[in-house]
Amino acid sequence: MNLNRAMLIGNLTRDPEVRTTPSGTAVASFSIATNQVWTDPSGNRQEKAEFHNIVAWRKLAEICGQYLHKGSKVYVEGRLQTRSWDDQTGNKRYITEIVIDNMIMLDSKGVNRGTTGPSAPLPQEESTPTIQVDETDFGPSEEIKVEEVPF
Repeated sequence: MNLNRAMLIGNLTRDPEVRTTPSGTAVASFSIATNQVWTDPSGNRQEKAEFHNIVAWRKLAEICGQYLHKGSKVYVEGRLQTRSWDDQTGNKRYITEIVIDNMIMLDSKGVNRGTTGPSAPLPQEESTPTIQVDETDFGPSEEIKVEEVPF
């Protein structure tokens, strides 16, 4: 039995870039930062950020491009994938990405999604509105209407 699954909660470091393949398939790419905070043996608070490359395909890519922005807090779930290519100088290059098939927006309703500065703490609410998108739920001809999104 094999398992290739990655689950992250973090903040987007840039707006998603949505492109279309020659065959017409939408693909979005963006990155997420996750933070780790700990206290070292001498009692000093330490913090480290990790940056993760994210790729979404088809309807999920379109949704990411429409609703996610730099600073957005999201949960993403998918599989790790490593690609390689030859750069302009002929050197072999590698990149590891998380190809997502599920995404939940974790921002509170009414948060300014266009903010490009440091993210402020979100106001605490009794329940945080979320949207869960699983690209297997959408057929090739289904369209998501803004009126159907629950926020």
